[in-house]
Amino acid sequence: MVGLRLMASLFLLLLCSGTAGAGPPTITHEGRAYVDLARVADNLKTRLDATPDSTQARLRTGIHVVTFTRNWSRILVDGAPVVLDGPVVVRKGAWLVPEGFLSQVLPRLVPEAPAIALDEMRTRSYPSFTRIVLETSGPVAYRVEPGGAREMRVRLLNLAGGPQVESITDGFVEEARLERAGADALLRVAFEGTAGELKVATLTDPPRLVLDFARPGDAAARERQAFTPLRTIVLDAGHGGHDSGAVGPGGLMEKDLVLDITRRVAKLLEDRLDVKVRLSRDTDAFVALRDRTSFANRERADLFVSIHANAHRMAASEGVEVYFLSSEATDSAARQVAATENGVTQLEKPVNGRAAGRAEVLKSILWDLQQSEFQTESSRLAETVLDTMTQSLRIPNRGVKQAGFYVLGAAMPAILVEIGFVTNPREEKRLKESRYRDEIARAIVGGLADYKRTWDARARAAADRMPISR
Repeated sequence: MVGLRLMASLFLLLLCSGTAGAGPPTITHEGRAYVDLARVADNLKTRLDATPDSTQARLRTGIHVVTFTRNWSRILVDGAPVVLDGPVVVRKGAWLVPEGFLSQVLPRLVPEAPAIALDEMRTRSYPSFTRIVLETSGPVAYRVEPGGAREMRVRLLNLAGGPQVESITDGFVEEARLERAGADALLRVAFEGTAGELKVATLTDPPRLVLDFARPGDAAARERQAFTPLRTIVLDAGHGGHDSGAVGPGGLMEKDLVLDITRRVAKLLEDRLDVKVRLSRDTDAFVALRDRTSFANRERADLFVSIHANAHRMAASEGVEVYFLSSEATDSAARQVAATENGVTQLEKPVNGRAAGRAEVLKSILWDLQQSEFQTESSRLAETVLDTMTQSLRIPNRGVKQAGFYVLGAAMPAILVEIGFVTNPREEKRLKESRYRDEIARAIVGGLADYKRTWDARARAAADRMPISR
């Protein structure tokens, strides 16, 4: 069965794995492996023209016709004779054909599927795992193959492209090397030490194979580490430098507003909560979106809070809303907000001679922001902060929403707070006032304090349930 490249045939894939249909994939007769022709026909979406008493049977697929004769090794494929390695037999009413028919004849009947193209291979390092994403022109079947103590191999069936090498050197994974392996591609992941555990996910629109390699270590120790108090928060003031963000009718620039409020939030957090606060920017400087999330990941932050001001073509729009990450937006308005914030990548410097186009940004969002393990916590954080802000500030609650924000691609619970609309003349006037900015900062800190109390209580309860290692 080696060498079957019929990706269009589900039957072959299932047969290779030994799971096709009910019962074993082959039937032993007089010491030889046979396959039920009726099952072959079913998986080829056709039928076998025969009865248990027939002298001959016919299998029709597309333009092809195969004729079998009972107790003969010779069959006819489109009228041309082919000799099998054993006779066709009928047992208990079933027409059986030698297993060699699958590799000898079946490839002629089912057209080989076109090779799947590799559009891009991306890598990203997180505190507890390294991610490799293969974006392709279609779904890719894969198989993990034996490797050495410091290497893991993943065969990507029928994938074109390569060779390609990505140097990672993040203290865990040394490099990812994509090589040709006949009609397949072989991904070889070299580790700097012991190989990690692999978790694979497949995503669509566009098709992606996501390979997460977890850093090795004592599972119980990692679990205990997860039950620690909330200690580090990264605050991210949106925009900056040559990116002004939204601009109000009175000239208020979002970049200046959110930097001032972020600084106030940071001071209050350090004064009131026992946490370490880090700022992605503390001056009027431009910071690329990817660098903001990378900074949070390097700091091993427990929370990531990005602070922005909203804008809308309708000047009367007002209120506060808080977002958390999802590849699916809550509504068209949420999609538009995300598109506006993600558009800042057009202002970033080209990488490898190329500017980051909108399509590339969306690809990165769909890949880099796959943080389902943090979505529940991000949603809880968003609700807590929004409730506190709307109650404290007594302004309209526009709700917790979700969308594909690039800047929320951090390996921790992350939210994006829209503190108000600079495009609303009345709100812009309030947002210019130092006193109101203090109120906003206190409201955000109040929400974070409430969330921290809940986090720490759950951490203590979980730690109390942990068995003591001896």
